[in-house]
Amino acid sequence: MNALLNSSSHTPVRSVDTAKSQRSASLVAGLALTLMAVLSGFGVFGAIQPSITPGNAEATAAAILGSELMFRLGIASLILVIVLDVIAASALHALFAPVNQSLSRMAAWFRLAYSAVFLVAILQLPIAVSLLAEPVAALRAIEGFYTIWNIGLILFSFHLLLIGYLAFRSGFMAKVFGILLILAGIGYAVDGFGLVIIPDFTAFLGQYLFVGEVVLIFWLLIKGRRLTN
Repeated sequence: MNALLNSSSHTPVRSVDTAKSQRSASLVAGLALTLMAVLSGFGVFGAIQPSITPGNAEATAAAILGSELMFRLGIASLILVIVLDVIAASALHALFAPVNQSLSRMAAWFRLAYSAVFLVAILQLPIAVSLLAEPVAALRAIEGFYTIWNIGLILFSFHLLLIGYLAFRSGFMAKVFGILLILAGIGYAVDGFGLVIIPDFTAFLGQYLFVGEVVLIFWLLIKGRRLTN
C-alpha cells in the first residue's frame, strides 16, 4: 500500500508497511548521523585542527609534519563521513517521503549536493600535505578547505529547512523538533551567505543553533524506531 501524502491541513496517514519502513529508515539515519558526528569530531577537532596555527604557515607545516599520520587519518575519517552522509540522505528521504514525497526528495538532493561540495573541500587537505615544503601554499590550501566547507553549508541549510518543515508537518514528530531544525538551517544559511557577501566575515551562528541536529539524532534512535501506523 502506497504512503499517502499530506494535504495542506491533514496529518499524513501511514499503513502498517509504511510505518515499518519508517522505523527502519529512522534507525539507519540515526546510526549514520551518530557515526558521522564521531568521525567528523575526530577528523576536524582531533586530527586536523590541532595542527593548524592560523596565520602562521611555518608553524602549521611543522605541526603537520610532526603528526602527518594523524592528519591523514583525519582526512580519511572525513571521507567516511561523506559515505555516511549519502546513507543518511537516503534514510531521511524514506522517513519523510510519506509526509511529502517531492519535498523529501528535494531535501535529499540538497544533502547530496552538500556532500559533493564537502568532498571538494576535503580534497584541499591532501593537497596541503603535498605542499608542506611550501608552507604558505599549504596553509592556503587548508584555508580553502574551511572556506569551501562553510560556503557548502548553504546547501546543507536548505536540507535542514526542508527537513524541519517536514518534521513540523509530519504528525509523528513534535513540532518543536521541526522548529529547532529550521533554526539550525537558518544559522547555516546566514553563515554561508555571510562568507560569500561580507568581506572578512566569520561564521558563528551555526555553532549555536546546531542543537536541532542533535535532538534529531536522539529522536531517530529512541522514538523514530518505535513509530506505529
